[in-house]
Amino acid sequence: MRRETYNEFRQLCREHNLAATHQRQKIYEALVSRPGHYSPEEIYEQVKQDLPSISLATVYKNLKTFVRAGMLHEVSPHHGSWRIDANRRPHHHLVCTRCRSITDLPVDSLAPVKLRGVIPSGFRVEKFSIELQGICKACAATRSGSPGNREGVPPLR
Repeated sequence: MRRETYNEFRQLCREHNLAATHQRQKIYEALVSRPGHYSPEEIYEQVKQDLPSISLATVYKNLKTFVRAGMLHEVSPHHGSWRIDANRRPHHHLVCTRCRSITDLPVDSLAPVKLRGVIPSGFRVEKFSIELQGICKACAATRSGSPGNREGVPPLR
């Protein structure tokens, strides 16, 4: 783990009153070492290379802990499996409807969003995200990009 990533992990754990265990460190490292939006299964396969005895349940449990603490974010689950986002800066997403790849879109790429109409009584908006759906460049070039094929997403290594 890069020194700055290690220090960032330790600081985030302190801020959120979490034990900075070796397993958590490896899970966090697997997420922040490469850009992308990975499933718990993909993260598990990466972490298992360093920690062969780790279980998929442990990876899920720690990812849920990180998300609840605000250290990581979950990406909209209605595009297949649960995906985790380590990018903590405000941003939106481009989602390919064929290969299900997810790409970050800087928040300043869109004009400011204004809510029109009335929010149901008692509902308090805490955050919002915008998801643009379409066909990624790789799928558009192959025309054979089929749903569920994540070839547009680099493998987690």
